[in-house]
Amino acid sequence: MNVIFIEPGFPANQKQFVRALASIGANVIGIGERPYEWLDDETRSWLSSYQQISSVTDEAALEWAVKKAQSEQWIDRMEVVVEAHVLPAAHVRERCTIPGTSSRTAYLCRDKVSMKEVLRNAGVPMAASAGVNSLSEAIDFGRHVGFPLIIKPRDAAGAAGTFRANDESELVSIAQMCGLADGGAVAIEEFVEGHEGFYDTMTVQGQVGHDFISHYYPNVLEAMRTRWISPQIISTNRVDELGYDEVKALGKLVVDTLGIETSATHMEWFYGPKGLRFSEIGCRPPGVGQWESYCAGNEFDLYREWAMAVCHSRTDQQPTRRYSCGIIAIRPERDGNIFSYEGLEGIFEQYGENIVEHHFPQPGTATQGVEAGYMANAWLRVRHPDFDELRNILNDIGERVSVRAG
Repeated sequence: MNVIFIEPGFPANQKQFVRALASIGANVIGIGERPYEWLDDETRSWLSSYQQISSVTDEAALEWAVKKAQSEQWIDRMEVVVEAHVLPAAHVRERCTIPGTSSRTAYLCRDKVSMKEVLRNAGVPMAASAGVNSLSEAIDFGRHVGFPLIIKPRDAAGAAGTFRANDESELVSIAQMCGLADGGAVAIEEFVEGHEGFYDTMTVQGQVGHDFISHYYPNVLEAMRTRWISPQIISTNRVDELGYDEVKALGKLVVDTLGIETSATHMEWFYGPKGLRFSEIGCRPPGVGQWESYCAGNEFDLYREWAMAVCHSRTDQQPTRRYSCGIIAIRPERDGNIFSYEGLEGIFEQYGENIVEHHFPQPGTATQGVEAGYMANAWLRVRHPDFDELRNILNDIGERVSVRAG
């Protein structure tokens, strides 16, 4: 198989997809924005060739690079795993007659307003939502649906650019910050009370080959706005228990409705007083290195499973479901430069066998803001056979470890 992989050098875990393709014998052609010399030695060793272009979201530049590769050899697949790359790649893929995610599917997984309209018509339960282009439209929506409301870009990933408006006055302020007051288009939706989690799949020819369920503690919007919280994301090993059947059925309905064939997916959901509600889906893997949690919790190589699905339309291994695995972010007490950590020694003495990965920036490193995400500063990835005990461990780490900055 000759496989084009888009942007092999950034972010850091991109190299794992390249490694996986090479490990099953694929001939990997890289297209990216960085000079070839900037790629690390391992990544270069897994690529048979590499073409630098100005931007992988510039469809003209991407199409030129793809056609150049096609002039040299037959191209079987072209793969992307970053949200912003999905739609441009789908357009170019179709123009170059390469199999893969269609532009229709890519668009519906990218544009939240269109996505929710199609899914609502298919019977997927979700919050009331709409696309608005003016403050007056947003106010009308709020008066009809009620507050609080969630406002976000139509094509955002994660919590980027997402706001909660508790009343009309907050909506007016948010409209000025996000460009809605100047006529910018946004997605607006009813705030759904409840616990937030996500359902991830490796879908193969429209069927779920692998699936994983994770939980946020607390919900994302609160976690990304509140410095003192040490937020957690935990992948459960109880996926096959009956309590998750509704989540799985909802995920399969979404996959079928959007026409997802062979791709990683990432679907957000809420469960609360109104029952299970779909939030949104990405036709790509989750962020925050979550596949590393799936690999560590299930004692297998999910990246290789992805490569098998892409190249051979099948999966090859079964997850053990032995461990629940989660990440906890440890925020600096204030912005500035990190100068010390407290509580680390005792944590590694007590939980060393459970800690599978960790990152503590060197003292003197500049901090990143809370809104930069779960892996922006210090973090640990931890696993345990019992989900509830893992939560206790992560809570204990969050209470005992501090990042001092100034």
